[in-house]
Amino acid sequence: MLLQRKIKFSYWFKQGAIALFAFTALSPQIVDAANPKTKKNTVKDAPVFSQFTYKGDDKVYNLNPLKPDEFYNPILQGCYPDPSICRKGNDYYMVCSSFAIFPGVPIFHSTDLVNWKQIGHVLDRTSQLKLQDCGISAGIYAPSIKYNPNNDTFYMITTQFAGGFGNIIVKTKDPLQGWSDPYKLKFDGIDPSIFFDDNGKAYIVHNDAPARGKELYNGHRVIKVWEYDLENDQVIAGTDKLIVDGGVDLSKKPIWIEAPHIYKKNGKYYLMCAEGGTGGNHSEVIFISDSPKGPYVPAPGNPILSQRHLPENRNNKIDWAGHADLVEGPDGKYYGVFLAIRPNEKNRVNAGRETFILPVDWTGTFPVFENGLIPMEPKLKMPAGVENKTGKDGYLPNGNFTFTENFTTEKLDYRWVGIRGPHQDFAVVNPKKPGLIINPLPTNIKEVKPTSTLFYRQQHSNFTATTTLSFVPKTEKELAGLVCYQSERFNYVFGVTKKGNDYYIVLERTDRGKSTIVASEPIDIKKQTIDLQVVAKGDDYNFNYSINKAEFKNVGGTVSGDILSTNRAGGFTGTMIGLYATSVNDIVIP
Repeated sequence: MLLQRKIKFSYWFKQGAIALFAFTALSPQIVDAANPKTKKNTVKDAPVFSQFTYKGDDKVYNLNPLKPDEFYNPILQGCYPDPSICRKGNDYYMVCSSFAIFPGVPIFHSTDLVNWKQIGHVLDRTSQLKLQDCGISAGIYAPSIKYNPNNDTFYMITTQFAGGFGNIIVKTKDPLQGWSDPYKLKFDGIDPSIFFDDNGKAYIVHNDAPARGKELYNGHRVIKVWEYDLENDQVIAGTDKLIVDGGVDLSKKPIWIEAPHIYKKNGKYYLMCAEGGTGGNHSEVIFISDSPKGPYVPAPGNPILSQRHLPENRNNKIDWAGHADLVEGPDGKYYGVFLAIRPNEKNRVNAGRETFILPVDWTGTFPVFENGLIPMEPKLKMPAGVENKTGKDGYLPNGNFTFTENFTTEKLDYRWVGIRGPHQDFAVVNPKKPGLIINPLPTNIKEVKPTSTLFYRQQHSNFTATTTLSFVPKTEKELAGLVCYQSERFNYVFGVTKKGNDYYIVLERTDRGKSTIVASEPIDIKKQTIDLQVVAKGDDYNFNYSINKAEFKNVGGTVSGDILSTNRAGGFTGTMIGLYATSVNDIVIP
């Protein structure tokens, strides 16, 4: 069975079919969230990265300093799309899509919706996440997190396009203590969400294709609902029902109705969905019903959130808003988290889709995002009584900030991730002195396999990322350095390798899978470290190095960030900055 997800931006995304494998049962169990400790042997003379510094410098933050009662939007900068949120008492938990990133589904905690800490990842074990051979934009799509007060249990449901999983659900009593192995769910489609009614019954809603032969146009999709058996963690066969066909108005041929969530308020059931595709036509729409299984009637004022049809040249442009989830805040007011993008000066999307928040007015029959249909601002007023602690006491930073990693502790910050496999498989904190040893795997960054690369998300249009590398390659097959990675087919590699008896620094550009050397030059690195640096100013990227920690020399001039944008590369991710090593380097110095 093939499932095609064809997303229409203001341009067409490339289309692809993803095979879903037969469903089989998995035995759920909660185990330690951390990977088991094993003694790792390090490769002799392996590359050592002793420091990494990332510094953001976006104009929007410099021109819009915060007042004491304000905070910045987005609340999660960089590639944190498709947010979902839930509440238990005074605790809020939020998750995001992760695609082929390992571990998967980052999870965040807050008590006030302003200050957030990452507490880990929901899918952090290889028994939960099998991404070894999937492209960067496969893997985990649109997770939804919900709390069931009837059995005091948290559930996270998602679609995993890898490893034969399909639609899955995991659960836990405490998000800080790890999550079960996945239960495979017996339905097709994507973007599932779970709803718990007051009477203890549960339901799953999801996007699906129309019945065979019923598709009316490209992008025609439907929303279905199932009853859910909480004892056996499975949909109840034969209970499925189509509740939305196409979208708000089928006669207008709406596309990509998806990301559904059900809410209950004042005895009424509300179905909220994204509509229009996750690009320039993105929006959020709402329906109402007397029953969780419908029929659902669209609100007369749809959409309730969108940035489409606004002037292209607006200041501090925020676009593509949609794929939202609602929660009641600590002040009794509703809030909605959603994805949107902040394109650079050439309207390119390098940082990816980010997580934003807006207050929601639900004093009438239907919820409406406040100022969600006019150009959004980079700042918001904080809920009453909340103090902005972002960047302090373990809370994630916001705005322009500096992130420094000296690799002095065995446990790395949760913002460090791998692609397709755990970074614990190749990255070891140096036991003798500060630094991270990367044991090179026999794969390179252009392969659809796990690579020995430790990644950090690009979170600004203007940034500087610098790392210190100690590495003397022994052969031309060895390379270590920095990468800027949009996907296996679109990336820059900036590293140290060897040609004959000489050492070289090289910059390679890979565009649509075709690699070219931008520049290379011999360097003297024996018995000393080298600092590698990437500086981005919007679409302009510069790759520099220093061997004396005083002066940086550019390699290759200013290069375009076009290949690091979703516009050029397609897919669903943002740019990742990686500390990279390989034992099968394929860059041949001329």
